[in-house]
Amino acid sequence: MTGTLPSHPGLDGGPVYLDYNATTPVDPRVTERMLPYLTEYFGNPSSRHAFSGTPKAALERAREQVASLIGADGGEIVFTASGSEADLLAVRGAVLASGRPRPHVITQDTEHPAILQTCDALERLHGARVTRLPVDADGRVDPAGLAAAMTEETTLVSVMAANNETGALQPIRELAAQARQSGALFHCDAAQAIGKIPLDVDALGVDLLTVVGHKMYAPKGVGALFVRDGVELEPAVYGGGQERGLRAGTENVALAVALGAAADLANGSPGRIAALRDELHRRLADALPRRVHLNGPVSGRLPNTLNVSIDGAAGHEILAAAPAIAASTGSACHSGIHSPSPVLSAMGIEPERALSALRLSLGRWSTPSDVDTAVTALAKAVTDL
Repeated sequence: MTGTLPSHPGLDGGPVYLDYNATTPVDPRVTERMLPYLTEYFGNPSSRHAFSGTPKAALERAREQVASLIGADGGEIVFTASGSEADLLAVRGAVLASGRPRPHVITQDTEHPAILQTCDALERLHGARVTRLPVDADGRVDPAGLAAAMTEETTLVSVMAANNETGALQPIRELAAQARQSGALFHCDAAQAIGKIPLDVDALGVDLLTVVGHKMYAPKGVGALFVRDGVELEPAVYGGGQERGLRAGTENVALAVALGAAADLANGSPGRIAALRDELHRRLADALPRRVHLNGPVSGRLPNTLNVSIDGAAGHEILAAAPAIAASTGSACHSGIHSPSPVLSAMGIEPERALSALRLSLGRWSTPSDVDTAVTALAKAVTDL
């Protein structure tokens, strides 16, 4: 990230925002760069007249910016409307393009629902076989487990770079090498990792990689899929041939420009954010002795993510009693009934501890003052409960 960080009006005067893993505020510099493509430069980039030239050039510039962030070529970037759509294009696209009568897909238990439900649909509609690998107590996949699961029919392996709840980083390089050694493609959903840690598609050895705009200070409604040159995919949207024929429809130039701008501003100060996260953890543990338990690995996780369980109260009750902060819990709520997070359950965490979990995720505008407020609010909420 370059330049002076501007203030963000959306974060002034409200609760302390500790939910950056859910969505990031749009950086005002990103907004500034995209606005002309909502007003002045409105032309269709596929047209052949004066109004199309500037939008077309901006679209290709954005493609190069996203590619540069991950060490790819611009021609390997396909813009999508979301990370979920990028995941669908990668997983469904690779399986259907393989031509195999019973393709085999391998993923893992704590993968994003966009991957897991696409795999379910491939099983149901296309006769695919899916293996879901277990994770260890830190939420990581064992490369030896992947090696044991590979078969001659394995078409694709899909494992995320970083877990959205615990921040646990997967051994992507080792997993991708195992997949490619066996002749399978490797897809990585890097939604949570992009812009927080350095990622290079060649160093990782991945064939497909998902990028999501609203996780990296761009607006919602835009994502991208890295598709390594030579990889064949069945299109997600058929039509006019845009985006290498993989995702038809007139491109949203303004959102593509926003994603490109966000890529330019990425990889800022993970050391600063990690220090704030660790200070938040330390002070919470001091304020609530022997009651705060880290979920996930101590090291090998995203620099901004802290997932802790606090003895004596459910996560949703703690947050309801601490309106001064905005964060997430380790449970899912259906019709008023709370159930443990599937991610924490897959890690072997008992239900009571999982239900008391909080995900506190920091970001570009987090400050030491935010840590002060959060510790005070959470400690008071737990004590009151």
